[in-house]
Amino acid sequence: MKKNFESLYENLGGTYREENGHLIPNVAFPEQTDYQIGKYGRMHLDYIKNHRRGRYTTLLTEGKLNARLHEIDLEANKMLERIIPRLAAERGIDENLKARDMLRWVAEMNNIKASAEEIVSREVIYI
Repeated sequence: MKKNFESLYENLGGTYREENGHLIPNVAFPEQTDYQIGKYGRMHLDYIKNHRRGRYTTLLTEGKLNARLHEIDLEANKMLERIIPRLAAERGIDENLKARDMLRWVAEMNNIKASAEEIVSREVIYI
């Protein structure tokens, strides 16, 4: 009496291919998007690779990693576009200062950008 040894993989419809005498399951990752990832998306990628390994692995195996990094990058940039002008207005940094004292204006704007990036990092990137 011959026993039929089908694996659970085969029972669920999985198939194999033979390579060099070995049976290799026919599996493939889902299709992923191919967006260009900017600074903030790369920062989030580094963070989840090092601190949120489960989330990273899940996004990677579900084929959603690139799309999520793109979302993070867009969200961070939009947030910066809203925060920087608001902070500049609150601190009185305007075109008049730029015309009067260019170096001070540059220093103030760099400070504002650094502050805005810190906010974005806490609320979007490192979560």
